[in-house]
Amino acid sequence: MTTDDMDAGALPLHGLRVLDMTDGRGEMCGRYLADLGADVVRIVTPAADGVPGAPADAAAAAYHAGKRAVVIDLAPEAGPAGRAALAELLAGADVWIESSAPGAADGADLDPVDVARRHPALVVASITDFGRTGPYAGWKATDPVLTALTGSLSRSGIAGREPLLPPAGIALETAAAQAAWGIVVAYYQRILTGRGDHLDLGLYELAAQALDPPFGVAGTASPTRAMADTTRGRPLGNNYPVFPCADGHVRLSILAPRQWHAMRAWMGEPEELQDPAFDSLFERAARLAELAPHYNALFATMGKTELAVEGQSRGIPIAPVLTPGEVLESAHFRARGAFTDVDGPGGRPVRIPAGALEVDGVRAAPRRDLPAQPGWVHRADEPTVAPDGAEAGRRPLEGLRVLDLGVIVVGADTARLLADEGADVIKVESAAYPDMTRIDATSFIVGHRGSRSIGLNLRDPAGADLFRKLVAVSDVLLVNFKPGTLEKLGLGPDELHAVNPGLVIVSSSAFGDSGPWSTWMGYGPLVRVGTGITSLWRYPDDPEAVCDGVTIYPDHYAARIGALAGLAGILARRRRGGRGCTITVSQAEVALMHLSAAIARESVQPGTIAASGNIVPGHAPAGLFACAGDDEWCVVDVRDDADWAALQEVLGRPDWAADPALATTAGRVQRRAELDERLAAWTAERSPLEVAETLQAAGIPAGPMFRAFELRDNPHLLARDFFATLEQDGTEPLLVENAPFQSSHLPDPEMRSAPLRGEHTREICRQLLALDDEQIEELLAAGILEDRAEKITL
Repeated sequence: MTTDDMDAGALPLHGLRVLDMTDGRGEMCGRYLADLGADVVRIVTPAADGVPGAPADAAAAAYHAGKRAVVIDLAPEAGPAGRAALAELLAGADVWIESSAPGAADGADLDPVDVARRHPALVVASITDFGRTGPYAGWKATDPVLTALTGSLSRSGIAGREPLLPPAGIALETAAAQAAWGIVVAYYQRILTGRGDHLDLGLYELAAQALDPPFGVAGTASPTRAMADTTRGRPLGNNYPVFPCADGHVRLSILAPRQWHAMRAWMGEPEELQDPAFDSLFERAARLAELAPHYNALFATMGKTELAVEGQSRGIPIAPVLTPGEVLESAHFRARGAFTDVDGPGGRPVRIPAGALEVDGVRAAPRRDLPAQPGWVHRADEPTVAPDGAEAGRRPLEGLRVLDLGVIVVGADTARLLADEGADVIKVESAAYPDMTRIDATSFIVGHRGSRSIGLNLRDPAGADLFRKLVAVSDVLLVNFKPGTLEKLGLGPDELHAVNPGLVIVSSSAFGDSGPWSTWMGYGPLVRVGTGITSLWRYPDDPEAVCDGVTIYPDHYAARIGALAGLAGILARRRRGGRGCTITVSQAEVALMHLSAAIARESVQPGTIAASGNIVPGHAPAGLFACAGDDEWCVVDVRDDADWAALQEVLGRPDWAADPALATTAGRVQRRAELDERLAAWTAERSPLEVAETLQAAGIPAGPMFRAFELRDNPHLLARDFFATLEQDGTEPLLVENAPFQSSHLPDPEMRSAPLRGEHTREICRQLLALDDEQIEELLAAGILEDRAEKITL
């Protein structure tokens, strides 16, 4: 069944009315909401958009799929009719997403602060490059600039070579997902209290928290966090290498010793590979030169899909390195309906990712059966405060109980997002099957702050019964086990909904719960190769010089999608008489959403999307430029004629820049190498920060390549209260991320410590399971319950 075949009311955000006035910033934010069922109306102007609602290019078709378009002329010379039409829509809307530059809309009846004042029940989401306050508030951002400023760029690339820009769009689309999460949190609070909000959403902060966050779970918060204090070059090592095969490349992501033993057996148990030290992931990375000939000999005569199928059947994490074109033709993604066709420029069909998740087995995808006009009416007659009498100063998710079976990064981040907003998150864990993030205490503390922990053996029938009793008094279940794991324990969605029909289950897996790859082991590195990310994240001159090996992706991004969908499910439950739902998130399809623009363009011009390295397609001069100092770099992105004119002024209007052939973007792109060389001569004499500050003062997007440790003292992040300090017994205070977005009314997260394993077992058993001390002791003695561990690590 497709989204068009189902009742529109079945989608979680059905009934949510969203006005979308983004302009090149966070456009995918509205798409995420539309996929979940919101009625997203895009305001277009005749001058900017021509044919009403028609996408300007294939990328726009992906960003605006599932949205409606209404033409409103807001130009002063057009008279008051446009303003009146917009005012009417605002009066009937729940959310207004806008992206005016700070101060740009003042006095024009569109200042977001004034709109929020005039419409107190409206959630106003202002998506700007750097937020509406702070030292960088006037700066300009593009995707490459954001990757430089967030610290992500400094960890991308091969030691000894220049840093490498990730595939286009990753930073912006991650930020858009974080913005969508903030909007739904604020809307949920509006439902409870009747009061709207103004969210100040800076793309810089959003991307810094959700792309590969230096101060979040894993990333540079894991074992590399200490190293980040001193490391200036690219990270050493290659834990997830790619190897050539008969028709391309494959990647291995061998983590556990048993996986290595299976790989060794596949290679015929070579005598020289019997060293027990090879059981260590880090030892294998350090001695890759010894292993590579054996891998190459095995892989040389087999195709990449054949290798992946055979290896996975042996319990070896392996996947093919696909290009975007191959992804579009993949049997797995075709079987899952991961792509859909929408109308592109001139009515020509464009193929785009269909969406990142499914609700009760139906993909949440762009709808086509949308009425032409909104027909919204003012909602003054509707109740503004819920029956529970929630107060305006409360944390939005107070009163919600979340059972957390999630593991590693995506599990930790999803639960932490809910806990930060006030949910009672109970981590269900056991010593026999520990969450591997507990190996690194810092990473676990950062990812599980504010949670409680119960030690419970789900593999024992009595433990499973206790879990069902917890389900009966909970609202949300988070899980990211391999598909089918809960069903084998008798705890599948049908069984759990029989216990609690109102339960919202959010299940995340690597490649989805159906299709040929659904049973594959799919760690992040394998998700990246299977979706085309890795093929684009490499140096163009070397197909094996891939640079995504040290990033944690798409885990943080997928966590935002899971949290967003879970809270949307809670909203739907209020509307659907208390009935919950099962939401399944495919991390691979989450990643495909990031590549929406590339996939769309590839579908209409096959073979055009390939690794571009540090070239910014369509812009010149643009890319990565060396600056004064050792391994110092700055991203510069001259987007258009206005930026070019400003750059000429910064450079002192040199004679060579006056060449008429450089007056157009096309002309500059043709002479990219020459222009990049001239700009590089100027940047080489200045520090990265000086380059960025000089160019930003002229309105040209630019950003120094910050290292993770340099963010701690960043004046803009400090001014925006980006950081908080987390106290945890037995550790030094930790610098962590603060609120995921800036809000006029929502409080910052409470910095509560992370739990020891089983720390709250007795408390939860008494409070929620009505067990007395004697019963608890018996269950502890039987190994069904587990008591408080003595330290935060394993």
